[in-house]
Amino acid sequence: RNIILNNPRKRNALSLAMLRCLREDLLHDAKGKDLRVIVISAEGPVFCSGHDLKELSSEDDVKHHSQVFELCAEVMTLIQKLPVPVIAKVNGLATAAGCQLVASCDIAVASEKSQFATPGVNIGLFCSTPAVALGRSLPRKVALEMLFTGEPLSAQEALMHGLVSKVVPEDKLEEETMKISHKICKSSKSVLALGKATFYRQMTQDLDTAYRMTTQVMVDNLTLRDGQEGIEAFIQKRKPVWSH
Repeated sequence: RNIILNNPRKRNALSLAMLRCLREDLLHDAKGKDLRVIVISAEGPVFCSGHDLKELSSEDDVKHHSQVFELCAEVMTLIQKLPVPVIAKVNGLATAAGCQLVASCDIAVASEKSQFATPGVNIGLFCSTPAVALGRSLPRKVALEMLFTGEPLSAQEALMHGLVSKVVPEDKLEEETMKISHKICKSSKSVLALGKATFYRQMTQDLDTAYRMTTQVMVDNLTLRDGQEGIEAFIQKRKPVWSH
């Protein structure tokens, strides 16, 4: 499924309305057998500029501000809770909560012209919620330099530090994203769902706990119909037929 941020005039800002639409699109038939991968891209030269600052002015009350940040956090964590991989396809600038969105996706493919920044500090609103995703994707000193200075990372720097998975020329962005998507679609949905959920769980655990938990998951994986099918197909030197 393709989800396209399509409000280029507003630099694809994550307004309340945009966040609600994004949540709805992410959740739509997420458990259906036909949905295998979600790609998030955007129209225009800015992938996503982050929150709509007009919604954060003093004219709105604290309750409204809370609503914006709570919904944003919900959407970012939802991406990692979904049973299918989510790919960010970035062609342009991703700032603040837009950078958080890229960092929250499972995979990110970026064009060479893309840039990534958390410039909130420059307008007196430190990017504390984007820092959650950033600090879990990047080395601490790289994340903090971005957060303290607001200076952007180039696509190559983002790749070097692990914020994105791949950087390609702009005219190869679609092709490369589709290549990854098609490879994902060849696997069993149920196996991938188990693997994704387990990956994020073990990342927050200490080493011994993580190994105990994943050891049990490997055993559980073998009880899945597709777990058995994959191993049988390998032994019989044939292509597996997944039931998902």
